[in-house]
Formats: sequence, structure tokens, C-alpha cells
Amino acid sequence: MKIAVLGSGNVGGALGGALVQAGHQVIFGVRGGAGEAPPVPGSSTNRVKEAIQASEVILMAVPWSAVPDVLGQVKDWAGKTLIDCTNPLGAGLELIVGLNTSGGEQVASLAKGARVVKAFNTTGFGNMKNPKYAGRAVTMFYATDDAGAAKIAEQVIRDVGFEPEFAGPLRQARYLEPLAALWISLTPRLGRDFALTIVKR
Repeated sequence: MKIAVLGSGNVGGALGGALVQAGHQVIFGVRGGAGEAPPVPGSSTNRVKEAIQASEVILMAVPWSAVPDVLGQVKDWAGKTLIDCTNPLGAGLELIVGLNTSGGEQVASLAKGARVVKAFNTTGFGNMKNPKYAGRAVTMFYATDDAGAAKIAEQVIRDVGFEPEFAGPLRQARYLEPLAALWISLTPRLGRDFALTIVKR
């Protein structure tokens, strides 16, 4: 697939690298456009709008404060699958939005015409680089209202190396975003080499 990764930081770089290794054509949406060096070998760069237009699937891994500006660069997403990897966290890991809505739902309201999926937001970038413990892939939850986007997200999640677990409609992002805050809050005591996963009997 042609996949755009918006954001070239730790999360974007980890996801982009995994997807390149899985054989996808990855383009990073960056401010410098095509003249900026790709953050991952085997990928390319372009401006955000052009990266989105050239891709079938878009992963958004930018700071929450940058979300409105990034999404506002495209007026009609024309049915593209947008995987929202962000978390609306403020100081002290407080959720800026929650209870009656979520960051994922706000992304859907801003990205007109996109098929929005919430995923890749509940763990750290180290686990995105290596999502296996004792040889087993750990859980990556995803939520969306669109069945077609769900199938695409499931494949992308598997290609990164996680075990996908459908969490339900996009409103379930109201629970997935606090889960991210829980994971982050445990890192001072546990470090970053741990994962929250489902074990089934």
C-alpha cells in the first residue's frame, strides 16, 4: 500500500520503519517537503498535503496541538483511511478532551470525508519497533465506525507486528486514550520495556 506518515518523530519513525520493512511504499509528510531527508531508509518525503494526496492510508503521529493545522491542509479526504495515533494529553497526563468525546472523534469531525481509525496510541514507540515479548505479538487496539477501514487497519497493525484487537466504534477512543495515559504513567516505575496486552483462555 501507499502509506503516508504525518510526523517524523519517535512514533512516526518507528511506524514508518516497520511499514517499509513490511514492503509498503511510505512517504513522510514533513514541513521541508521533498527536499528534506527521509527519516527512514527506503522511504520518501513530501509536504503534508502532497503526501496525503499521494497515499491510500495515512497515519497521523503529530503532537495533539498540531492536529488542527495538519488536518486543515486537506478539505476533502475523499474516503481515505486516516489512522489517528495521537493522544490529547496535557500537563500531568490529563486528558484535554474526554468523557463525552475523544481525540479520535474530534479528528473525524476535522477530517471531512476520511474513514478514521484510532490505533497505535496505547503504547510507546519502543514497542512499535519491537512489539513482541517472549516471541508473542502484543495487543494493539483499534476503533472505527467503518468496516472497510477496519480491515485496512487490521492489516497495517499486523504488518507493524502487533496482534490487532477490534475495540468497537470510534467512540471507544474515549477509553483507549486514557489507556495511553495509564501506560505512560507506569513508565517511571516499570521503564518502557513493557506492554499492556490481552491474554485469552
